[in-house]
Amino acid sequence: MRELVFATNNPHKLMEVRKATEGQFTILSLEDINCNEDIPETAETLEENASQKSHYVFEKYGYNCFGDDTGLEVEALGGKPGVYSARYSGPGHNHEKNMDKLLTELTGITNRKGRFRTVISLIIDGKEILFEGIVDGKILTERQGREGFGYDPVFMPDGYNLSFAQMSLDEKNQISHRGRAVQKLLNFLKTM
Repeated sequence: MRELVFATNNPHKLMEVRKATEGQFTILSLEDINCNEDIPETAETLEENASQKSHYVFEKYGYNCFGDDTGLEVEALGGKPGVYSARYSGPGHNHEKNMDKLLTELTGITNRKGRFRTVISLIIDGKEILFEGIVDGKILTERQGREGFGYDPVFMPDGYNLSFAQMSLDEKNQISHRGRAVQKLLNFLKTM
């Protein structure tokens, strides 16, 4: 089975991707390759951040790898928080504070349309390929559910009456932005 490094320190993302690729690829964590640094995320777009992560691992450790970046893009907020989703309320990746800020900013706003967008940068033998996954939905007025992470309790995908945080990991992976991007990644890898 082929091995790929997932350039993330987020255990939730790692778990989702390992579940989605189970039996097809072995997904190594940064810890598995003794990478203990915080990989920089200093770019202005999801594409550039994903690329920054994968290039960092490939150039420093020599592994075929992929990195991702995800943003929640809310129509009424002009696409915010977008690339700053994890740090929306400030440094520290505080999911609760991020959701509080988002819900406060949307108080009284009827347009609740939003979308999650994930970009994956894959580097195989020095060649980079990008994959994108998008799921449209709406921002709820309050948290619903206890599963998932990030903005999952306040995001309901179109066509469903559950938030991402009310779905099982398998259900979420079937329709999520990351699940869709990972599926494109897997489809590509199967052709190699």
